Amino acid sequence: MIDLKVFGRKPKNEKRINYSTSPNFKDGIFVNIEPTSLNPNNVSMIKLLKDFNDRPKLVKPDRELPFVKTDLLNMNVDKLSVVWFGHSSYLIRSQGLTILVDPVLNGNASPVNFFGKAFAGADYYNAEHLPNIDLLIITHDHFDHLDYKTISKIHPRVKNIVTPLGVGSHLEYWNVDRNKITELDWWNGCHLDSGIEITATPARHFSGRTIKRATSLWASFVLRLHGHKIFIGGDSGYDEQFKIIGNKFNNFDIAFLECGQYGVNWPLIHMSPEETVRAAMDLKADILFPVHWGKFVLSTHVWNEPIERLSVQAGIEKQNFVSPMIGEVYEVGSEQYAKNWWRLN
Repeated sequence: MIDLKVFGRKPKNEKRINYSTSPNFKDGIFVNIEPTSLNPNNVSMIKLLKDFNDRPKLVKPDRELPFVKTDLLNMNVDKLSVVWFGHSSYLIRSQGLTILVDPVLNGNASPVNFFGKAFAGADYYNAEHLPNIDLLIITHDHFDHLDYKTISKIHPRVKNIVTPLGVGSHLEYWNVDRNKITELDWWNGCHLDSGIEITATPARHFSGRTIKRATSLWASFVLRLHGHKIFIGGDSGYDEQFKIIGNKFNNFDIAFLECGQYGVNWPLIHMSPEETVRAAMDLKADILFPVHWGKFVLSTHVWNEPIERLSVQAGIEKQNFVSPMIGEVYEVGSEQYAKNWWRLN
């Protein structure tokens, strides 16, 4: 039995009226800067279903993924550090502050149990493992980025929440204190009392937890923290906005960018691994941290194809990248992390 609250709630009329001042809100919905079709090749639903049915055997790993059991409640790190939980969920720590991005920690990336189940080894971490959170960032409202069960468990321990316009309606419906929530339009930002500065920046994607799409915005974010500049990519197809953001902020210490769940039938809303490397270069990122892979089957490619293709392209372009194991503490700038673990040799 599905708890219908999982689908959230779209913004009320008075909020949608307020959104009319946004240049990204037209005819009652949010839009991308560039025209963006979800199905530019007009592929039939029958063909899409057939492609999913004919996926390769290794769309899932054939054994449990290696992972590290880190005591997140007692992490003793001063330098900027990251712990990845698979897909697009990760924890950023710096000088005692904790930032959490898109936590989906209930073992499933959909409202139904038969779709989006986490890989074995990618499902160790759950809400109970998390420490108190100074800032929770939600990039958009898709089920693999905004999880009702996880939010319901952690929100009392979260100090501040930043989302794109409209996503706060889901959170309020789930009994999150509205005073914790800040909704941002692209190019708007805020300063938090902990010293964190965050700016919402454009992404090329879409939103929606039901058949009604684009009632809330999607975004990437620029995070300034203790002298560091961090790019939180969310989901996005490739476009010139990466170069615009890179020129405006003049390089990033680290950029978290999606590199999985792409497909030939939806090329405008998810990047190929090669485009991910190009985006990192456009952003002038010292280090690329690829996410949106390694936990769920949401496309038709072999499970580790994204990171293999990205590693090849990064080598060609001489773009530094890191991809630690799930749960492994990565200190930004360090060479101490597991390499090529995804080959499962």
